[in-house]
Amino acid sequence: MSDAGDRYERLPMVSAESFFGCELRAGTILECVPNAKARKPAYVLTIDFGPCGLRTSSGQFTRLYRADELVGRQIVGVLNFPPRNIAGIESQCLVLGFDSPEGVVLLTPERTVGNGERVF
Repeated sequence: MSDAGDRYERLPMVSAESFFGCELRAGTILECVPNAKARKPAYVLTIDFGPCGLRTSSGQFTRLYRADELVGRQIVGVLNFPPRNIAGIESQCLVLGFDSPEGVVLLTPERTVGNGERVF
C-alpha cells in the first residue's frame, strides 16, 4: 500500500450524520477590531450570517490580515458550537481557516454567496 493510502487509513472516521450536523454557513464580516484582552494578537469580529443572525467571534488572524481589509469579506463559520468565552469575548461561532507557516488563512467562498448559505 502507498504512503498516501496509509495516511488516509490513519485519519479518524466520522459519519456523514456527524458532518452534516455541523452548521457551516457563509457570513460577511461587518466589524473587526483588536481584542485588547487577548494574550496573543486577535480580532473581535461581528459577522452577518443573514437569516441566522449576527454573531461575534474572536480570532487570531492578525498576521495575514489587517482589520480594515477583513470588513466586507465573506468567511465560513460553524454556528452550532456552544458559545465560548475567549479573552473576555463571547465567541458565538467558530471562523474556519487553515494553519500555515505565515499565519491563519481564512476559509472563504470562491464566489460571493448569500449570507447564511450552508456548506454541503
